[in-house]
This record gives sequence, C-alpha cells and structure tokens, in this order.
Amino acid sequence: MEALSLLPINTLSNNHISLTASSNYVSLYSSLQLNPSLTARTLTLRKSVVRVQAESEDYELKQMRDMAAARKRWEALVRDGKVKVLTPREAGYAVQLSGKPLLDVRPSNERNKAWVRASTWIPIFDVDNKLDFGTVPRKVTNFVMGGWWSGMPTLSYDSQFLTKVAEKFPKDSELIVACQKGLRSLAACELLYNAGYKNLFWVQGGFEAAEEEACFLI
Repeated sequence: MEALSLLPINTLSNNHISLTASSNYVSLYSSLQLNPSLTARTLTLRKSVVRVQAESEDYELKQMRDMAAARKRWEALVRDGKVKVLTPREAGYAVQLSGKPLLDVRPSNERNKAWVRASTWIPIFDVDNKLDFGTVPRKVTNFVMGGWWSGMPTLSYDSQFLTKVAEKFPKDSELIVACQKGLRSLAACELLYNAGYKNLFWVQGGFEAAEEEACFLI
C-alpha cells in the first residue's frame, strides 16, 4: 500500500497566497474595467491637486516679491524723513507729556491681550473669520503685515481704515502710529502719508519693544 504523499505546508501556503493574490488582481482589474470613471476621477483629482499646488507656489513667490518691494518703500519713507522714528520710550513721553495722539493699528486678537491707555484703536488688518476653500492656499501664505501664516488667525486688510482714521484725526495731526512689532504700523504710515498725513511718527519695534523697556502705557 503506497503512502499518500502530502505537499509541504510551505508549498500549500505559497500556492494559496499566489492564488489569492491573483484573484485579487483579477477582481481589481475587473472592477476598473466595470468602472472606467474611477480611473478618470482619480486622474482629474491628481491634476487638480498639482494645479492648486502650482498656484500656491506662484502666489507665495509673488507675496515674497511684494514684501521685498514694500520694505524698500517703507525704508525710503523713514530714510527721507517723511515718517519720523520714535523709540518706545520717546513715544511714551510724547503721549504722556505732550498729549500727542497714539494710533494703535493692531488686530483685535493682539489688542485684546493688552490694550494701551490714551490710544485710539483702528486696526489696519483684522481677524478674517471667513473660510473660503477657493482661497485657502492664499490665506495660508497671506502676508499680514507682521508675519506669515504660523497657526495664528488669518488677517485681512480693512478697506475702511483711512476713512475711520479721517473721522478721528484731521490730516494736520501729529500722529504716533504703533503696532505689536512695528511692521504693520509702517504699512499704515505709508497709507496715511499717501492720503495726506504729513506729521507721522512711527514707534520702532512696536509695543513688544515697549514692554521689554517697561516704558509704555500698556
């Protein structure tokens, strides 16, 4: 009586895996054949992702160029004496002793942390709570006149900024302009100067530098 010869376990396992894998490939291939739109949708989605990424990169480059150009304009305003520079200590004395008006242009999320006595708050940029998926790449890299996206709220320019300032201050006012770090206030000074305000004072380093010197009215 002949003994029954059994296939090695490894051979059975390998054959089983091979058959299973083949069946899966056949099933997947059949599924794709039965659903040709699946491949088309995948390709369309992939193209869309690539296009959005390219647009985002182009926008980032444009933002960097715009930022560099803006810095040159602001430096020229200071260098040419069109906007005068004050240290935080000098600004503090000017507000306390001379009664010069202080314009706080910080957004609400910064002002709510620390407000400044004897100041008028008119933000040049403020928190943008609108979420438009069509502009998310732009908002993520949006230059907010004081920093790029870093997990902080996205800020948008207030188109009524100059109108609001004009309601509070005549154009011959000696106006001290400040923000948190000094960058957005320079942007505000440029807008104000071009709008006819010629007696502008910029607080170098902003309120952050004032806190370090412990010399301001925060």
